[in-house]
Amino acid sequence: MGYARTLTLTMALLLGLVSADEAGAQAAKQLFGAQKTAAAAQPAPFGGYAKGCIAGAVQLPETGPTWQAMRLSRNRNWGHPDTVDFLMDLSAFAARLPGWQGLYIGDISQPRGGPMLTGHASHQIGLDADIWMLPPQRLNLSRNERENISSISLRRAEGAYVNSSWTRQHHEVIKAAASDPRVARIFVFPGAKVQMCKDERGDRAYLRKIRPWYGHHYHFHVRLNCPRGARGCLDQDTPPPGDGCDEAQGWVNNILNPPPPAPRDPNAPKPQPRRELTLADLPDQCAAVLRSR
Repeated sequence: MGYARTLTLTMALLLGLVSADEAGAQAAKQLFGAQKTAAAAQPAPFGGYAKGCIAGAVQLPETGPTWQAMRLSRNRNWGHPDTVDFLMDLSAFAARLPGWQGLYIGDISQPRGGPMLTGHASHQIGLDADIWMLPPQRLNLSRNERENISSISLRRAEGAYVNSSWTRQHHEVIKAAASDPRVARIFVFPGAKVQMCKDERGDRAYLRKIRPWYGHHYHFHVRLNCPRGARGCLDQDTPPPGDGCDEAQGWVNNILNPPPPAPRDPNAPKPQPRRELTLADLPDQCAAVLRSR
């Protein structure tokens, strides 16, 4: 669907000219991707991290004393107030580390959350945020610079190890994020988790929240818990017991020595491509989030 038709459909929904059922058959990413402002309501996430939306999102200011929001053309620097507060707090911590001025913040959510036009499957309820691995040397980047500068990759050997750009400061930033009680999980490439497991000499409890995942070597992904009292929000299951270091080492072992592919049953049906989410797939409240002025 073209952008103009999507915008027309969204406006028709806002004006009550089409029903939620009619809009519900359309790709949700087109409807939510067309939104430029937040829904005027009390902050409330609805649904899960990969199937939901958010009312009353707030915008992380483009530049602050210890952060800059990146890729402003995407308009994805919106989130739940808890997320924005967390990012401000973590960036202030990072600014106290040698060689860091704060943090460069990547995607959070769209103004009303929901599926994104490109990229993430999650980041839909304003409780996910990507934080660049690039240590900021200055916090006065222009809009144009923020569109063109790139983060740095910290992985080596397809993510089995960290490379020479990994520093103790990266360890401390990720540790501080994982130690925050607002945080549910952090996703980072396997080699980073294994390195942190090797280097940690103090309390290891925070390591449980750090989970190995594909990619995540140019940034790490922070996921917050559902806010207290947010009845429409679906928390992810808590991580398994323990520090998760053996699991991360298992990921590394599979990178270095990939297991043979499982034999395919010739009679098994071919896997079908994943269907795009529609508005009808999302919590009922998301139609009202779209209609809100």
